[in-house]
Amino acid sequence: MQPVQLGSSDLLVSPICLGTMTFGEQVDAATSHAILHHAVERGINFIDTAEMYSVPARPETFGATEHIIGDWFAHNLGMRQRVVLATKVAGPSRGMPWVREGSGMTAADIQASCNASLRRLQTDVIDLYQIHWPERSVPAFGTMYYDPATERAATPIHAQLEALGRLVNQGKVRHIGLSNETPYGVHEFARLADLHGLPRIVSVQNPFCLVNRTVENALDESLHRLGVSLLAYSPLGFGLLTGKYDSVGINDAAHTQIGRLSLYDSMKKQRWGRPEALTAARRYNQLAKANGLTPTQMALAFCYTRWQVASTIIGVTSVAQLDENINAWGTRLTPEVLQEIDAIRWEVRDPAV
Repeated sequence: MQPVQLGSSDLLVSPICLGTMTFGEQVDAATSHAILHHAVERGINFIDTAEMYSVPARPETFGATEHIIGDWFAHNLGMRQRVVLATKVAGPSRGMPWVREGSGMTAADIQASCNASLRRLQTDVIDLYQIHWPERSVPAFGTMYYDPATERAATPIHAQLEALGRLVNQGKVRHIGLSNETPYGVHEFARLADLHGLPRIVSVQNPFCLVNRTVENALDESLHRLGVSLLAYSPLGFGLLTGKYDSVGINDAAHTQIGRLSLYDSMKKQRWGRPEALTAARRYNQLAKANGLTPTQMALAFCYTRWQVASTIIGVTSVAQLDENINAWGTRLTPEVLQEIDAIRWEVRDPAV
């Protein structure tokens, strides 16, 4: 895997990034450390986390993932210097007052969150600090349409950029990025940064997989023209695209390959738990098998080889899963398979939007 440059930054990252939202909930500390260590051994130098993790979010595990990563750094001297570390500041509460109360992302909110993440991660600097979701009301996390009547913005984007710029000037953050953003948000953050001499975003982390290709509905053009890198999350659609739910669905209590959609009722109600998403995933999974691929191989190869994607974020619960995902690197999909993928999308569109 050749490293890729994030935006206009000096960050060189592996095209596979280790996502860590399962650490501290599905995955205990010892297994998390084993996964982290093996990922670095296999050539991954990019780790992504967030202050609100682990997931599903609850008060008892708030910050647990960052604590686990920080302990790994503390017990494995030299590892911090070998990885590009990304974390995120949560947006407005979204029903999680233990993360952030109120409707805004003030400069004080951003500063306090960054300081807390630094303590939990046991590091002096965060390489990539991202806004986890916009303060604005945007179509995200299963909401399909923008509705100006639901607008809740309280902190201007300029003020958010100034707060992030202070963190950069303080040496606490090297570069900044966004997550769950829209084309408007990407352009506005870039425009205001250029206008006021503030740090420019280098990346946007959004969902991108066979059952959610909304990035290709204009966001990819914005990223390309502005020189901002895409970090693709949920490439396996929360497990839908591994095939493990194909025969049993997500509600079978006797499921022997339990994943997040089976374990947590709250996740069944999200975009990945929609019946339409599973129906579409089954079609893609069957296409993979008909062409001599596992569903995981095809779904990951789709993300790994798209021109839009700088790095694909994989989330695992075991070293074996990690190896399976990394081993899919190098898989190439034939033009015929790509045509069939597009034909399915034409019919089912993006059911996990």
